[in-house]
Amino acid sequence: MLFAEALYITCKLQNCSEGNKGKPFPGYIDPNSLVVQDEYVFVQVTTGGRTIYYVSSQRDVFTPMKLPKYTLPKDLHVISTDEKRVVAAVQEWNQNDTFNLYVSESGGVYYTLALENVMSSMGPEGNVMIDLYEVAGIKGMFLANKKQESQVKTYITYNKGRDWRLLQAPHVDLRGNSIHCMLPYCSLHLHLHVSANPYTSGNIASKESAPGIIMASGSIGAELSSSNVSMYITSDAGNTWRQIFDEEYSVLYLDQGGALVAIRHTPLPIRHLWLSFDEGRLWNKYSFTSSPLFVDGVLGEPGEETLIMTIFGHVSHRSEWQLVKIDFRSIFNRRCTDGDYQTWHLQNQGETCLMGVKRIYRKLKSVARCVMGKAHSVTVISEPCDCTESDFECDYGYERRSDGKCSPAFWFLPSSMWRSCTTVSSFLNSTGYRKVVSNNCTGGVVDLYTARRQPCPRQAPRGLHLVTSDGTLTATVNSNVTFMVFLEEGSGSRTTIMLDFGNGNTISYSNISTVEDGIRHVYRSVGIYRVAATARNDLGAETVLLYLHVTCPLEHIHLSAPFVAVKSKEVNLTAVLWPSQVGTVTYIWWLGNNSEPVITLDGSVAFTFSREGISVVTVQVSAGNIILQDRKTIAVHEYFKSHLLAFSSNLDEHNPDVAEWRLDVSRVIRNSMVQATGMDREQLLVTVLPGLPTTAEFFLLPDKQVTEGKPEKTTQHLDELSEMVLGALNQNLVQFTLRPGVQITVYAAHLSAAPLVDTSEKHSGSAMVMLLSGVVVGLAVFVIYKFKRKIPGLSIYAQMQNEKEQEMIQSPVGPAVDATVAVATAAVAPAAVTAAAILPVQPQQQKQKQPRPPRELVVTTSSLEPLDTAHKAHSIGGSKGPSSLLGCVAPINMLCGSGSSLHTILTPPHLPSHHQPPVWPQQEIRASRNTGISQGFDMPTSGKRQIDENHPGPTRPTPLYSTHPTLLYSTHPGPPHSIPTPAHSALLYSSHPTLLYPPHSTLPTPLYSTHPGPPIG
Repeated sequence: MLFAEALYITCKLQNCSEGNKGKPFPGYIDPNSLVVQDEYVFVQVTTGGRTIYYVSSQRDVFTPMKLPKYTLPKDLHVISTDEKRVVAAVQEWNQNDTFNLYVSESGGVYYTLALENVMSSMGPEGNVMIDLYEVAGIKGMFLANKKQESQVKTYITYNKGRDWRLLQAPHVDLRGNSIHCMLPYCSLHLHLHVSANPYTSGNIASKESAPGIIMASGSIGAELSSSNVSMYITSDAGNTWRQIFDEEYSVLYLDQGGALVAIRHTPLPIRHLWLSFDEGRLWNKYSFTSSPLFVDGVLGEPGEETLIMTIFGHVSHRSEWQLVKIDFRSIFNRRCTDGDYQTWHLQNQGETCLMGVKRIYRKLKSVARCVMGKAHSVTVISEPCDCTESDFECDYGYERRSDGKCSPAFWFLPSSMWRSCTTVSSFLNSTGYRKVVSNNCTGGVVDLYTARRQPCPRQAPRGLHLVTSDGTLTATVNSNVTFMVFLEEGSGSRTTIMLDFGNGNTISYSNISTVEDGIRHVYRSVGIYRVAATARNDLGAETVLLYLHVTCPLEHIHLSAPFVAVKSKEVNLTAVLWPSQVGTVTYIWWLGNNSEPVITLDGSVAFTFSREGISVVTVQVSAGNIILQDRKTIAVHEYFKSHLLAFSSNLDEHNPDVAEWRLDVSRVIRNSMVQATGMDREQLLVTVLPGLPTTAEFFLLPDKQVTEGKPEKTTQHLDELSEMVLGALNQNLVQFTLRPGVQITVYAAHLSAAPLVDTSEKHSGSAMVMLLSGVVVGLAVFVIYKFKRKIPGLSIYAQMQNEKEQEMIQSPVGPAVDATVAVATAAVAPAAVTAAAILPVQPQQQKQKQPRPPRELVVTTSSLEPLDTAHKAHSIGGSKGPSSLLGCVAPINMLCGSGSSLHTILTPPHLPSHHQPPVWPQQEIRASRNTGISQGFDMPTSGKRQIDENHPGPTRPTPLYSTHPTLLYSTHPGPPHSIPTPAHSALLYSSHPTLLYPPHSTLPTPLYSTHPGPPIG
């Protein structure tokens, strides 16, 4: 046991020096986590808030324990290590009082699920007690209490967890009355707690020398009960049970199970005990004291063959302990002979082949009254059986379906098992099954289900990893830094490894096996080093970079970036920190294929991707002596169309909200949509968005061969693809199985239409007249405002108007201001969004023009119709009639649609379930233009731009479009346009996806637009 922080150090005795000491774990070992049990050693190490469990078999190297990918354990307990197999109870991320039971192969590395939701309880010393009991004397036999729909039921297995069944209740009770109990609605349930006190027995008992005999307390019914508890016994290993007492008793095995002693378990004084010589069929009552005794414990003499026992207790609570020694030898008058024994065949409901063999035991006849003594031994005769499917369990990465077959889990790629080929020339090609450990079957279907060793295929290097031995990206100058290089796939013996330390030193190795112990290097000067590892063979090469900070506690960072970006359009990338306040922070960015980083003190940077394809963005954050990194892959395209997805509600309870889970589910959704529609896989991208409820977004890409250089045809092509995909979604054709019994249906997200936007094809004449009048008046006001500096009379009017506004803004309800606002529709926010940053105006710009007084902006939320918009670097297709105009821009004191206030969408309280539109909250938010961005808004900010206050601004109103409920996007490459404020000006500009912010606004949600138009001033 370890009670404080400790490092696990390895060193070869032949050459053990400070420089040759190894650290197999990236950090300190967790306190109390070092467990040595049989041939296994277990250790847990927590780094970055995540616990990794390691195992060493036969004192070999430590290897991370491979649980199913999304187990995400909160707690792990080793239950058994018998017969070269580990049985572990794991409490997963979504469990509180239950554990899942996992079993391993002989190495203790790869685990598969044996039983879900096994009950647990807290012991008297705060230790966790799992309701799992390993039966002594019968190999592979376990009893477990499973929580099933709020009921606790007892299950039994004879093959180490491969198959489980309920216990058949006795047919009659203690008095001979019939018990009507039919499976599966009624069964026998047992209490499985084993006493930690060596002087008292627990609720259940079995002995190695008495195979097949189990005594336990329990109840009969639909679930385990703590009331009406009786004692039950089985002498045939759990096939049939008999009731022996209607109260709880402590049980002691004597003469290797030839005699059973039961003492009533009660706080009252007693003077009798019960003795049975026929495996509990008949019990005789004996007195062991003349006066009642409070029994504190019962002990048998050393050796299970003895017939002597000791009872200790006290006559009263004030008296001292009294010991009562009982010798049962006088009851017997002879020793057992061969004629007193019989053979017993172990079986499970008639099936005699258990764990691959037929086992025959030598047991005492129930009518024999004799002493077995030390000379007796339980003779076991084993006869191997032919292998059947029941002798094999699902291999790692496979799950048992309802039909009993094993198939790959949604997260598992069978080709990942080729990773051993990086160090050896052959690998075991799994069939999805593996023989249960210690199963001794032969022949039969063994060749069909056993993994086959095959030569490793020749592969190009893939999945190259470069890390430091301690898992950090920082080091102290003049100290040893150990680099670890791992290759997931590739022909290891033919692959050379070259490591460039970034300081002019390079080293190369002939194959990957020569770098298993790590590569050590000493940096003599402080700096940031670009370390590159390259794996190369005759089929290809792969390079991975590591940016090492040589220097002398930031916990987590997240790179917020769009899943899809528009070619040649600026994209904002933001690093989100947790905790957010960590002092001075330096951000180091590697963008696209640039080898030199961009270093900023701001958490956001803008970048333009000039080429279509997949680009990788890496950000590192330096805070003190901590360096953390995140990386995102961005798909860059010139045209695309997107739409939001929703799911059946049962997906949320299986969503651990981790990035890897979202990537795997995105891949499964993409495959399901391709299968349902028959479209080209390369034309579809899918990303699952963070948070709950679970949502996703898919992106449609045009076929280059069909639409190259034809914008109009591109729009038509994307519309056709969209209609096809939405049709499949609306018909519930897109489904996938998350795990056995969990079927997920994918829907297209639908939202209600905003009352301000008329999307119908019919328009009344009066409405059109009012709209045209509003546009004319708005254009006139815009022209006058634009040229008011050139008209002397208007300059005086503007100054007077400013003074009036300063007075009127003090009132509770201010007048409508003349700032430009936008009305737009929206749907659900994308997975990663960026925001516009506030940039101070240069001093010379502030002197050119007197800033306006602060103005009040009124924002009213409304629910809007989702929009399926084709994003594009420039206008394509033109207008499609009145229904395509989903928003307008006009001065606030003019009509804009049917109102004059700025309408946007706040984050909805929940996403729509199936096809039901959500209920949007109605709120009103007031924000002064000179109060700054609201600190409560956590969305990342965008990059900065220089403000040009003399720019003439837009010459026409720009409609705003959106496919997200909280964001309005714009892809127009127009010039920036400034709005003067008393102290600052904020830049409102466009690029997908870029936030459009009013200057120093406290708006709770950013505004985006995907309509091609100039930026909004």
